[in-house]
Amino acid sequence: MDWSLNHSRLGTIVGCVGLFCTLMGSSLPSYSAAAAEPAAAAETGKRYATVLRIRGEVATSGSTAGGERKLREGDAVYVGERVRAAALAEAVLKTEDAGFVAIRPSTEFVAERFAAEDKPTDSLGLRLVTGSLRVISGWIASTNRAGLKVVTPTATIGIRGTDHEPYVLSAELATATSNREGTYDKVNRGGTTMEVGENKLDIDEGRVGFVRAAAKAGKSGFKERALMTILLPVLLDKVPNFYVPGEFDAELDRYSQSADQDSLRQLEQRRKAPPPAPAVAPHIAPVAVPPATVPAVAPGAAPPASAPPAAEAFTAPVADCAPTSIAKTWLGQLDTAIARHDAATIIAKFAPEASVRATVRNTEGTMASVDLGREELAQSTIAAMKGLTNYKQRRVSTEGKPAGAACDRINVRSVVIEQGRQSGKPYRFESLEEYLLELRDGKWLAIKAETTQQ
Repeated sequence: MDWSLNHSRLGTIVGCVGLFCTLMGSSLPSYSAAAAEPAAAAETGKRYATVLRIRGEVATSGSTAGGERKLREGDAVYVGERVRAAALAEAVLKTEDAGFVAIRPSTEFVAERFAAEDKPTDSLGLRLVTGSLRVISGWIASTNRAGLKVVTPTATIGIRGTDHEPYVLSAELATATSNREGTYDKVNRGGTTMEVGENKLDIDEGRVGFVRAAAKAGKSGFKERALMTILLPVLLDKVPNFYVPGEFDAELDRYSQSADQDSLRQLEQRRKAPPPAPAVAPHIAPVAVPPATVPAVAPGAAPPASAPPAAEAFTAPVADCAPTSIAKTWLGQLDTAIARHDAATIIAKFAPEASVRATVRNTEGTMASVDLGREELAQSTIAAMKGLTNYKQRRVSTEGKPAGAACDRINVRSVVIEQGRQSGKPYRFESLEEYLLELRDGKWLAIKAETTQQ
């Protein structure tokens, strides 16, 4: 995702553990933040999304803990929580199936159900009370398209794998904009189906469907109440004037272009990954490590006694190929970009289809992994760079070897120690990084990256 959205808590998986940890700092925050929430909040239901971007005041209510919870980037959002955005507020949530829900100003909604287990029972049900959302479906659209629903006071909107904007226009706003009160749905990509009772209307890309609000008692005559056709969904001739782009829509537009492929890729990664230990994610410790328990490592100091020995030498390179030299040059450029907080250069070091995995140790001593695509890596990088300070790192060893007969692919292994502060919290990592680099148009790009905390 090439977003400039203010969202996600992806960590810093960019270069080394430093990059990875920085990205993990951004990525894992979704886990860390969730763990930091009151236990009662988690009991209200399962997490279905993480705040990726936010502007202004967006809050939730409805947890068993009671009261209101103001959302911040990286916070988890749970099934059953009522989400409200203030008049000038907006937010973007990333759902657990790699979809997106953008919250417009003065909007109120609740996720009533969510399951993303790669089963025919997968589902996402949103109840839109008032205001507007922009919904970009994730891989649930492939596992159970019928399970995607947006329910409004006057209609049910089924999703056919899409990017659409349901809008519940209040009487007050309808009067102010000279439009009719009711439910609207604008389809940006794909298609939706508006349902009122047994009546259905398919809405294709570029069109807007409408169902007027039901007549209120005492305000309408017999004719308006009797003619049920007035309440049936219809297609409008043009897009209503109240549909205006949100602050994050330019980034959402870019995400939408590859949303189907990105979500299916992440689903495939999920299928290939080993099953996670039960309930590991909510207990993943924050990336930060208390200074008192971690000795500082100066850039030129010798590695601590616990540092792993340098990896065994790789086999001899093919003729006219210097894989270790190439690896050191590539990592040097990556490390420099991290130190300079140059997110654009970091992202450019990875191929568009690159897959990234970061494995860290939680407080219970078990390992937990997070898989990211290049787009998620981009999000994590941008978010992590904002809060990264006092960054230092030292590579204990770096070695490379050809991945085939030709010197156009190289396997890289590097042991690295890095430390700094992420969002004001100190951290230190010692990790093994592994990359698969490929030469494309004269540039070495990472098509696979993995970092494992030692």
